[in-house]
Amino acid sequence: MQNRGLVKFFAILFALVSIYQLTFTFVAHNVENDAKIYAKGNTEKEVKYLDSIGKVKVFNLGFTDFTYNEVKEKKINKGLDLEGGINVQLQVSVKDIVKGLANNSKNPVFNEALANATKNRQGNEDYLDVFFKEFEAAAKGTTKLASPDIFANKNMGEEINFKMSDDEAKKVIRRKVAESIESAFEVLRKRIDKFGVTQPNIQKLGQSGRILVELPGAKDVDRIKRLLQSTAQLEFWETYKIDDLGNFLMAANNALKATEKVAPAQETKTAVNDSINKLLTDDKAKDSTATKKGNNPLIDKMVGQGGGPVLALFDPKDTAVVNSYFKRTDIRALLPADKRYAKFVWGKASTDVDEKTKKEVTTVALYALKGNRNNQANLSGGVVTDAKDSFDQLGKPSVTMQMNGAGAKAWEELTGKAYSTKGYIAIVLDDIVYSAPGVTSGPISGGRSEISGVFDVTETKDLANVLRAGKLPAAAEIVQSEVVGPSLGQEAIDNGTTSSIIGLLIVALWMLVYYGKSGWYANLALLVNLLFLFGILASLGAVLTLPGIAGIVLTMGTAVDANIIIYERAKEELRAGKAIDEAIKASFGWKGAMRSIVDANVTHVLTGAVLLIFGTGPIQGFATTLLIGIATSLFTSIFISRILLDWSLSKGNKLTFTTNFSKNFFTNFHFDFLGIKKYTYVFSLVVCVVSVVSLATHGLNYGVDFEGGRTFEVRFEKPVSAEEVKAELLPVFDGSAEAKVFGKDNQLKITTKYRVNESGTEVDHQVNEILYNTLKKHFDANMTYDKFVNIYDGKKYGVLHGYKVSASVSDDIKTNSYWAVLGAMMIVCLYLVISFRKWQYSLGALAAVAHDVIFVLGAYSLLWKYMPFGMEIDQHFIAAILTVIGYSMNDTVIVFDRVREYLAGKAKGNFNQIVNQSINSTMSRTINTSLTMILVLLIMFIFGGESIRGFIFAMLIGIVVGTYSSLFIATPVLCDTISKEEHKRIEEEHNRD
Repeated sequence: MQNRGLVKFFAILFALVSIYQLTFTFVAHNVENDAKIYAKGNTEKEVKYLDSIGKVKVFNLGFTDFTYNEVKEKKINKGLDLEGGINVQLQVSVKDIVKGLANNSKNPVFNEALANATKNRQGNEDYLDVFFKEFEAAAKGTTKLASPDIFANKNMGEEINFKMSDDEAKKVIRRKVAESIESAFEVLRKRIDKFGVTQPNIQKLGQSGRILVELPGAKDVDRIKRLLQSTAQLEFWETYKIDDLGNFLMAANNALKATEKVAPAQETKTAVNDSINKLLTDDKAKDSTATKKGNNPLIDKMVGQGGGPVLALFDPKDTAVVNSYFKRTDIRALLPADKRYAKFVWGKASTDVDEKTKKEVTTVALYALKGNRNNQANLSGGVVTDAKDSFDQLGKPSVTMQMNGAGAKAWEELTGKAYSTKGYIAIVLDDIVYSAPGVTSGPISGGRSEISGVFDVTETKDLANVLRAGKLPAAAEIVQSEVVGPSLGQEAIDNGTTSSIIGLLIVALWMLVYYGKSGWYANLALLVNLLFLFGILASLGAVLTLPGIAGIVLTMGTAVDANIIIYERAKEELRAGKAIDEAIKASFGWKGAMRSIVDANVTHVLTGAVLLIFGTGPIQGFATTLLIGIATSLFTSIFISRILLDWSLSKGNKLTFTTNFSKNFFTNFHFDFLGIKKYTYVFSLVVCVVSVVSLATHGLNYGVDFEGGRTFEVRFEKPVSAEEVKAELLPVFDGSAEAKVFGKDNQLKITTKYRVNESGTEVDHQVNEILYNTLKKHFDANMTYDKFVNIYDGKKYGVLHGYKVSASVSDDIKTNSYWAVLGAMMIVCLYLVISFRKWQYSLGALAAVAHDVIFVLGAYSLLWKYMPFGMEIDQHFIAAILTVIGYSMNDTVIVFDRVREYLAGKAKGNFNQIVNQSINSTMSRTINTSLTMILVLLIMFIFGGESIRGFIFAMLIGIVVGTYSSLFIATPVLCDTISKEEHKRIEEEHNRD
């Protein structure tokens, strides 16, 4: 090998750099373990500890040292499935941004285009592209984007004027939307920085308006969702008092009697009587029907009386119905003319103990803001320059705010007016009234204000945080979320470590048994490969996930493939009579094993690249480790193994590539593969037909990735019946509920589509509450809602993993998946056409891959109802399919490469005999590689954990059928598509004397 010294130098340098990079991971792990011991399960205490030592030097190399902050930046981070925590994908509403840029235009063409764009957007289509298309369809050339009542408005300044063409306006609109999404990204980043979790990750996902937020170690699910989704739209409004709108409420109640169904009459509660009496303003209204509960659609829903700016108190579950009442045009027509713009909003929910029943009662207050034609507040939160969590005069948690000069002046005028009229000022955040104080001591100067009300200390901290970070330019909806408990993460680490060690030992043992002393060198190269792999992951700051561990274990199986190809070629050269040094040199040459290795691994790299491009989250982690593993495996197999073999020869060692056990394996193997092609064609055709029929009748078990929905992995203290739990959940989840045993018989995977397309933290909270209230009877009495839903160190029972995917995201995932599978097949086939220079090779490979994909899909369709583990079609399954495509292509290329070599003149006989010889000569490599892969995957299937069992099962089926198809489908198709004239030409050329 030329430049052996240079290769040694780089190998040693690379090894030292890898060790150097990995030491940061070990040091950071030790420091963080100390923090966990110190905090004793208190996350906030743990974060404060790590923050306090952020600038403390914790790693000394003698010539330099590093602080903890510097060390953690260089470590391998664990993904949420290993660390535990919360992952959400936020969709910033491009529609809301466009409406804002158009100054909430009332233009009918504009609003029709917005509505149609929302309705007709498909898959991965960009919302703006659809909006522009729908605008053109609605406008029909009569209205321009740059119309004064659309985008040529004061909000856009001089950036769009009415003289612009639509194409010119589109460029500006696209830029402004991109700026708004960037603004949302920065606002969310500031909020997260202040939240207090270690190693938060936030990134924009292309130009889709989606933002990924990962918070490893975060625990409080509801709190984090509120923090992320709050638009922080702070406003200050004047309010009406109950005296102003009492008559309207009574008139609305009477009008509603004509259209709303009422319950059987019963005596009303004292609190409601008080509310009614307060609303009545004359004796005529005090009739008997008004005091009978069941006759009053609006009044009957009041659970407490109002006072001051509070009109009445309601049960939170009735707010949607009451809102629908106030949106009706016939009801709003009852408002007095000077109050026709009144804006009805709700306060923050409050929980108190009823003095009579001693039970907790949650109520929400109804307010009426003094609206106007433009629906604009008297003062917006844009004037707030700072916000701090504090305590009010009564010692209750509050938030104090400081305004800028213009805001201070407007605030003084607003409070002065409220003082003189004995009115109230509502402080409204995201359309929720947090407080509505009166002004009792004159106008407030200096721009200082305070929000007090129903808060705890955590809420005031979060509220101050979002106010300081600023408001989002548009609503941010959680379209995908995942919650993983730390105990589940630790189980994943344990399972991954176990499967990795056992897989490594089995591969190493097989190489020793089959190749003897040369197997030792292959194993040393494998260890160096793992060192390089982890070193690169550390240097890239990669995130290690459970599928990533699967990728590493899979790498161990494929790492020996190149060694097997080289060793098998060396054995052939030795059998041809060459000396050991010549055999090794020939096997490492381009005409030896290198051409096959390059072709096979290029196909693998191409499918890995497709995974990396189209995958998200854990799938990208799998693709990253797979691609890095391919690169390091090639380097160590080609260069490190060669150095070790040459070193052994230089020492005079007797070097062999067989053992007494394996020396006669496949040496006289002569099987007529083409002779049985009719039978294999029939068998494969039957399998494919059965698979297609099963897909049409049984279908597939689509996961929430593909259909949208919510899944919860719930662990109980005792075994439970999945059918019983399903029966309990179906009524409360509107008939949408599935429950299956997931792993142990005390753990269920619950899936539902209930309210999955409704956004907002309140919806998620209500779904969680329904789940808790339905299942709590299966737990001990000390299982609270917080214990059931939230995640914390040492959690053993309750929701260990929660996952939500909205329909819009699932459509995108499906689209990406289809293109990924088709794209991978097309790209690899194109490469084969270029590499082999004949379309027949590409067709044979495509036929084999299509056969393998149909086979795996058919197996999943036939078996998913009966297997004791999850067999869902989700992103992990697509990763498995792409891996199968890569492996099948890899295997097929090795066979094709030998066919090409033999057809070029290496063997004699008729065409079929030559092809059969070429296939038989690769059997040792084919069986060896497939066997090691199957063994590794079996270990992962047994020890890798429930969450990746279906993923591994797909790859297991794929490896077996991929080996079959490369021998019995790809090569026969190749031969059958080569013309008879070409057959004859090859035979004549090969059999000349």
